[in-house]
Formats: sequence, C-alpha cells, structure tokens
Amino acid sequence: MFVLAMRSVRQRPGRFLATLLSAFLGATIIMTFNAMHDTAGQPGVDAVSSETLATAAGVVGGYGTLLVFFAIASTLTVNVRQRAAEMELLRCSGATPGQIKGMVVGEAVAVALAGAALATGPAMLGGRALLAVFQDSGQVARSVEFSFGPVAFLTGFPITLLAAVGAAFLAVRRASGRSRRRGRARTALTWAALLAGAAAATSTFAFSATDAALMAPPAYGAILLSVGCALKAPRLLAAVLDRLPPGGASGWLAARNLRERAGQLAGILMSLILFTAVATATLTMQAVENDAVAASGAVKSVDAKNLETLNLTVVGIIVVFVCVMLVNSLYAATSYREREFGQQRLAGATPGQVLGVVGAEGLVLTVVGVFFGTAAALAGIVPFTVVRTDAVLPEQALGVWLAVVGIAAAVTTGTGLLTARRVLRTPAVRAVASAA
Repeated sequence: MFVLAMRSVRQRPGRFLATLLSAFLGATIIMTFNAMHDTAGQPGVDAVSSETLATAAGVVGGYGTLLVFFAIASTLTVNVRQRAAEMELLRCSGATPGQIKGMVVGEAVAVALAGAALATGPAMLGGRALLAVFQDSGQVARSVEFSFGPVAFLTGFPITLLAAVGAAFLAVRRASGRSRRRGRARTALTWAALLAGAAAATSTFAFSATDAALMAPPAYGAILLSVGCALKAPRLLAAVLDRLPPGGASGWLAARNLRERAGQLAGILMSLILFTAVATATLTMQAVENDAVAASGAVKSVDAKNLETLNLTVVGIIVVFVCVMLVNSLYAATSYREREFGQQRLAGATPGQVLGVVGAEGLVLTVVGVFFGTAAALAGIVPFTVVRTDAVLPEQALGVWLAVVGIAAAVTTGTGLLTARRVLRTPAVRAVASAA
C-alpha cells in the first residue's frame, strides 16, 4: 500500500497541496523557534539571554506543535472524505481497512517529509530574523550569534511526521464514522476543558495588580474555554440553526445545507472559535497591560518584554495557521460541491442565487464562531481588567475585537465566494456529468 500511496501523491499532487502547505508552515515555525535552544546553548551566552531564548522556544514551540497537528488534520479529513468513492473501490477490490489506513498514513508521511525538507531554509532565515528582534528590543545581548543545530532538526522533522501520522489516523476514523464510539471521551474532554478554563479565569482574582504572572491565568482560561466550545462545535452549530428565523430562499437553503453538513464543517467552526478567543483575549490584555505600565510611568522589565513578545508572536502564529486552515478547508469543501451547484442550476437557480447561499453559509459560520469565541475571550478579559485597572471592560477591547472579526469574516466569506465563483464557471450539465 505504500507504493500505492506514493503513486497517488505523484499522480495527483494538487490534492495534497493543502497538506503540504500546512506541514511546511508548521515545520518552519517549529524549527525557527527551536533554533533558539541551539542559540541559547552556545558557550558564552549570558543567563538573561539564554532564559529569554529558551522561554520563547518552549512556549511557541508547544503552540506550534498543536497548530501543525490541527492544520494537517483539517486538510487530511477533507481530502479523505472527498475520496470516499476511491476508498470504496479499494474495499471492493479486496483492500482491508488496515491497508487503506496504511495508504493514507503513507501519503501523509511523504507529504510531511517534503514539507519539513522545504522548511529548512526558511526556518534558518526566520531564526536569524527572530534573534535580531530580540536583540533590537534589548532582551538578548548583541554578542549572541545565531545557531541552527541539532535541536531544531530533531524537533522539526519528528514533530511534523508525528503530527502527520496522528492526523492521518484521525482523518480515517472520522471518514469511516468510527469516531462516534468515542463520543463519551469527547464529552468528558469538553467538560474538563470548560471546567479547567473557568477555574483558571476565576483564579485571576487571587492575584494582585502588580504580580508578574497576572496575565497567565486569564489567558489560559480563555484558551481552555475556547477549546471546550470548539469541541462542541457541531452541536453548537446545530443549536443555533434550529433557532434561526427563515431568511428567504437563500437563507433557508443555507441553513438546511449547514444542518446536513454540521459534522463536516466542525473543523472550520473550531478554527473560528479558537482564533477569535485567543486573538481577542491576548491582544486586549496586552494592550491593557501596556497602558497600565505607561500610566504608572514604570519601565518594562526584561520579563515583561519577553511576555509581550511571546504574546504577539503566538497571536501572529495563530492568525497565520487559522487563515491557512480556513482557506484550505473552505476551498476544498466548496470546490467539492461542483455537482451540487450544477444540480441547483439545472433546477432553476441562477449563479447569483447559488452565490447567495454560499455567502449566507459563510455568514452563519462566522457569526457562530465569533459569538462563542468572544464569550470565551471575555471570560479571561474581564477578570484581568478588574484586577489590573478596577474597570470591568477595557476600552481597548472594541478595536481589537473589530479587527479580529474583520479578519475572520473576510477569510471565511471571501474564500467561500471566490471558490464558488470559480466552480460556477463550469457549465451545469458538464458539472453534473463529470462529478457523477
């Protein structure tokens, strides 16, 4: 089956482009930041510089590992679902479920290896640029020289491969429907994340306004609450759709399509919830902290500068990955609906009406994702603001929230509409015949 997997990748490279891009970006981020471990381990590096570099590598490296797993999992899941007919043909030809799973895993490993190899050069350049940022801000001494060594290599390649293998197994389980057996485990994990997030956010009130670790509990609380909401994404979407009023033909058809495809769209909704919560909470709390420090006339310590750099870096990474995941998933899911769009047009729908349905679907997804992401973010922002400034809701929150919502809406609806326009260029009769 491994030979078949290699032939599949070679014959249809375009199908694996999204997975390759996810693996490439993930490996680049992982190796870029883990190169800071190599740099910090050089002889002659002072303790402050070493601690700064090691902290950045540890925190962002961990986030990068999780993000590359989710990014590859989302693209592979869409890929496997679109190949349902091919998988069924292999089963009818005598292939066992284990052999099919081995083929998918082999494809993922090959693509992940290619992505990690391509990421080596950009990771070296990114590591040098990151070190220069730390040096320009005074967090790392100018005498420290960049090093790209064994830690970067021994984390970038294995982590990317392990993420690809795990994502491939998850994609096959989702496509085969076997993941339903683990419904209880998913429910338990959801409640654990929600309870831990609520506890972390509430523990903020146990700190004083001058504690260096004040931002950590509400930030982790917002992240865990968003994870809990993201795990409940299919049910949350279904609950919202059941309460939506009819909004004309396009709105009714969009709601019906979303209700039928709630499980397939869960990955997109999860990305929106996580993006909204993490970006809004982190950037707002950092803005509140900066204004509070400026108002007191104090000078930021090295630890405070490190925390600000890490916050902005983590948010930047999340923005990039979520955008990639949304674009990949939406493009694949929308382009796969060529036959559906053709049938709608043969039934009398105009291209404008089809685009209206796609736009309504994107709008509903954006509203649901932003709503629950905002709720999770506020659960962290409010306790932090109360303790740090005695206010309840900071004035900086609105500007940050509008920017986050604008990005989420532009990526979600824009990708869906642009892909649908491209699909609609195919004549309806040809679209139905070619996809049949």
